[in-house]
Amino acid sequence: MIDTDLYQAKKLYPFQEKTVYAILEELEQNGKNFNLLYQLPTGGGKTVIFSEIAKKFIEERKEKVLILTHRIELSIQTSKQLNAIGVENKIINSDVKTIPDQNEFHCFIAMVETLNNRLNENGNFIEEVGLVIVDEAHYNSFRKIFQFYGVSNIIGFTATPLSSNRTLPLNDNYNKLLVGESISSLIEGGYLADADTYTYDVNLHGLKIGSNGDFTVNSSDTVYGNYFMQEKLLFAYEEVAVGNKTLIFNSGIDTSIRVEETFKKRGYKIRHLDSTFSDKDRKDVLHWFKVTPDAILTSVGILTTGFDEPTVQTIILNRATRSLTLYHQMIGRGSRKLPNKDRFKLIDLGNNVRRFGLWQEYLNWQDAFRFPDRFLESRLSENDDLEFEVEFEFPKWMVETLNTAKLESFNIKEIYLDSIDKGKKGKVAVDLSLENHFDVIKEAAKDFDHAMDLASALEEHIEHRLKHYTKCITKSTDNYLKYLMETYHRQLKQRVRIELDFD
Repeated sequence: MIDTDLYQAKKLYPFQEKTVYAILEELEQNGKNFNLLYQLPTGGGKTVIFSEIAKKFIEERKEKVLILTHRIELSIQTSKQLNAIGVENKIINSDVKTIPDQNEFHCFIAMVETLNNRLNENGNFIEEVGLVIVDEAHYNSFRKIFQFYGVSNIIGFTATPLSSNRTLPLNDNYNKLLVGESISSLIEGGYLADADTYTYDVNLHGLKIGSNGDFTVNSSDTVYGNYFMQEKLLFAYEEVAVGNKTLIFNSGIDTSIRVEETFKKRGYKIRHLDSTFSDKDRKDVLHWFKVTPDAILTSVGILTTGFDEPTVQTIILNRATRSLTLYHQMIGRGSRKLPNKDRFKLIDLGNNVRRFGLWQEYLNWQDAFRFPDRFLESRLSENDDLEFEVEFEFPKWMVETLNTAKLESFNIKEIYLDSIDKGKKGKVAVDLSLENHFDVIKEAAKDFDHAMDLASALEEHIEHRLKHYTKCITKSTDNYLKYLMETYHRQLKQRVRIELDFD
């Protein structure tokens, strides 16, 4: 049975109907094994569009559709829209181990990690899939699924067609980009609220860049957690947004908690929310935010996607980011239109507008798709060269498993310069680096398989270190770095095979 009572189907706007037919026509013209990427700003209704595409594809092609998401909230939201337009569907969550009733459904919605686990156990976990739809396609995690659907069409949907991993561009997996309506045209058409932008100069000295290319949480907490930045945030709010329902984005939990404390002392209604909250506590906070007219919600990370609260009147970026995708996601939370809301306020406390331009400005997404490095570099030219301040942040499990202090103490740039001073070849630094990684694996590995897993897990750290090495030498092309990494990984695993004895 399809339950349409609890969820009202969202009807397509004219531009959305046009998009549905344009995408289906692309698939018809290009046949199987064709992957299409579609760009539409946050608030443009991607879920409504791809749900309608799924319905028409099933009706016309008589093949199954698989929709991939990276968060359960997005899966549930999509399922409700599909049910409301008459498409029976099944959500594949961690509780679903097999699908004995899969012939009863033509549409499946799956969390990417869960589905990857099931497909690795059984490559035919979901059979006869003709179309794979990827929500928030810029996330790199979806790539692992594509190998199982090489003969299916794949359509990726995103507001910003830039991969979350710069070394793995989207044009590796998608044949063509179709650009939808621009932010300015959606505003002019009355579909999105316009933003009044207020910028405040802030001193970002002390921020460091992590291995993911964005500013690290630790350095951001240090910069934004201090008294002066808290006072600047409070001043900006009181100057621009008092009485507005306000959403504050922070980089770290410590900063967000301090924001809550600072605003409470002034008598403002504010609550903090982060990813450590239980589902119940999170729902309680979001309900409070929804029903409280002048509520302030200070958050970390979790409200950039899958969160829709049209009554938000002010967005405060109490953080700096080097991610254009994140920049647009955060601002987009305020752009939902209401009968009594055609504008919202944006307060920038991270020099983000200076870095990326106004949210409403035109962006050449085709250029971003074809030449992502060039596109990003033109927007990330900071006055200060922060490249050598890059720090690598180890995940928690790695800190608990490996002697990460030993890895952090190894400075490949210093060792390279020392080798040159002593008349040795600079390549000595790479050899000593490999020795350092091998020693750490040897200390921590429980058995051979564990040692090999650790070697694989260190790949990002190895890449981070070798990038610093190539900056020291003249022979620093992308191809040379790729060669260096491949050789390094091969030699490290070879040493593990030959030298580690667990008998």
